[in-house]
Formats: sequence, C-alpha cells, structure tokens
Amino acid sequence: MKAMILAAGKGTRVRPLTYDLPKPMIPILGKPVMAYLVEHLAKYGITEIMVNVSYLHEKIEEYFGEGHQYGVQIGYSFEGYTNDAGEVVPQPLGSAGGMKKIQDFGGFFDDTTIVLCGDALIDLDIKSALFEHRRKGALASVITREVPWDKVPNYGVVVTDPDGRIRAFQEKPSETEALSNFASTGIYIFEPEVIELIPTDRPFDIGSELFPLMVEKGLPFYAQTRRFNWIDIGSVKDYWEVLQSVLMGEVANMDVPGIQVDEGLWVGLNTSIDWADGTRIEGPVYIGSGTRVEAGATIIGPTWIGHGSHICSGAEVVRSVLFEYTRVLPGVALDEMIVFKDYSVDRAGEMKHVSECDPDAWANARDRRSKRRTDDDTNTNVTERKSIKA
Repeated sequence: MKAMILAAGKGTRVRPLTYDLPKPMIPILGKPVMAYLVEHLAKYGITEIMVNVSYLHEKIEEYFGEGHQYGVQIGYSFEGYTNDAGEVVPQPLGSAGGMKKIQDFGGFFDDTTIVLCGDALIDLDIKSALFEHRRKGALASVITREVPWDKVPNYGVVVTDPDGRIRAFQEKPSETEALSNFASTGIYIFEPEVIELIPTDRPFDIGSELFPLMVEKGLPFYAQTRRFNWIDIGSVKDYWEVLQSVLMGEVANMDVPGIQVDEGLWVGLNTSIDWADGTRIEGPVYIGSGTRVEAGATIIGPTWIGHGSHICSGAEVVRSVLFEYTRVLPGVALDEMIVFKDYSVDRAGEMKHVSECDPDAWANARDRRSKRRTDDDTNTNVTERKSIKA
C-alpha cells in the first residue's frame, strides 16, 4: 500500500498562520500536523509517500526531506512555475489533478493508495479500513463521519445504499439542500484505475469532480463510517479549540512535551521563571525552551507559550497560544488569543494586525528594547509586514 498526502493548498481560512506557514506545517504541541500523519502511516508499514506541494513548498520539503527520520520515503510534486522575474508562482492543480500529474510523470500509483489531507490529525485503523475496501471490491472508498446537521455546509457529504455504496456526493451543500449528514473526512482509498479517470494538464478536484464522475459511471464506490479521532483544522478558531483540547488531555496519544515540573506545568529546556511577587501559573500550561517569565506574571491554562518568548512583569496570559519569540509587555492581558508574529486572533476568529492594537501589547522577544519598535525608529516592521502578506 502507498500513500498520498495532499498539501498544496493555501489554507486561507487559517490566516494569519498561513501567511508564513503552509497549512500542513501548522504546529500542534510544537510538531507540524503533517508529521503526525507521516508517523501514523509508518506505524502501519506504509513507507512510500508522495506529497503534492505548491504554496510555501520549501517549508515542507526542508522539514521532512526524504523522510529518513521517520523510516519512510517521501517524494514531492511541485505545482507551479517560475515567472520571467525568477519568482516561484504556486499554481495548484486540485486534489485529483495533482495526483494525475504524479502518475503521468512516473507512474507512482501502481498499488492501492491511501489519500490523506495534510491538515488533520487522525488515528484511523488503516488495516481495518483496507480490509473492508478489498472485501467489497471497491475501486474507491471514502472514510466518513457523522456530523451535526448545522456543520454539514463545511464538508462534502455522501448518500449511500444500505450496503455503503455511494449514490450521490454533495460538496459543501447548505443544510436545507444536504441529502445526508455523513461527511467525508478527506481520507480515501483508491485503486490505480481511479487515477485513469482524471484528465491530464488541468485542475481537477476529488470531491466536486472525481467523485460525481464515479457515481455517474456506476463504479464500485463505497463509504466507510468508522469511529476514530479526526481533528480537522479548518479555521483559526478550530486551531485554538484543538490546542485547548490537547492541552487538557482530551485527545488520546498526544502528550505535552517537555518536563513536568509542577501539577499541570510543563517546561522546555533552560526556561527561567521568577516566582517572586505573586507569580501565578495555573495549568495546563506549556512554556517553551528559552522562555523567560518575570516576577508578578500570571499564566492561566490551557496555554501554550512557544520557545524564546518573554512574559513581562504584571502581564496576564489566559487560555492563549503564543507562537515562538513573543514578548507580552508589562501589564498587558491576553485572554483567549492566538498571537503569531504581528497578528492576533481572538476566540471568534477575528484577526487583527498589531497596527490595529495597542502598540505596547506584544512585541518580538528577540528585540532588546522593552517596547515595540515603531516606524519612526526603524522600517523593520514595515518590511516584515510586507513579507508576511506576500
């Protein structure tokens, strides 16, 4: 069995995180989402993995390399081109089109293949799913989960016969138009014949084009409804909720890294916490390596503080996620926030640039100044802002 990880999208609903990271590289407990997928595949002996990449592709390729550290082989298929100015321009081919490009190039899909979206955490029993796929003689199988009806517009849904054969497939229908509330999890099992149905040299999508085509042709196409953990990071709000659940210990087989030094408090290497003047930390809290917590600070969990950060005296961080090298300035309160470089996102998903916030709220911890640099001091922030938005 082989594997395909879909990783070419821009992840627009997870901005600002994806201004600087491709979606599969968004960290959970300090490790990219896609790393969990690769480890899960390796656990089931699936060692040949292709990844289609496009937006910020080099971040994925540089991190995973050829996969030796996971005991697998990873190959990449870039979707895009270099323009006349020498700039790399991403140009995704769609989930199915990306697979067709790989097949036309080197014929990779010569065996049963599991296809996974690179932005979800799963613990699917792949061996069991493969057994059912083969028992039914399926050309394609879709792993589904039942979702609340009000969540149906976020997913592709399937309509099946009693034996699981798919009769209709709707891509993100409205709640009133939906014929089912069984959602595709973005996990598929394909036989090589499925790839032959995909046209060459044009974008083509699995959910909205390939699957309806298979239904139209009456091919053996089945849904499997399975009980397993499926954590889809569809938006920044989802990301905040996922990290809250993980830190609370509600997701199986995901442990907070670092050393537990107190009840509900984990720290990375060489952290500095000054417990004077009423410093208060209530777990679950993770404080990354090289982070400094000054006297009189308050941190209430579930909270994740990335490495190299600095929580100043009198600052209060409550149920928040701070990416690496974040300095929370004296007396500032962050409540249910994600802070990523020059951006913050609240629990409702509202994003703000630092220029829209109090300039003395947070800063880059690598800056030796006690306050954020302003445009009058330097053009550094302006340059960085442009590079993030590019």
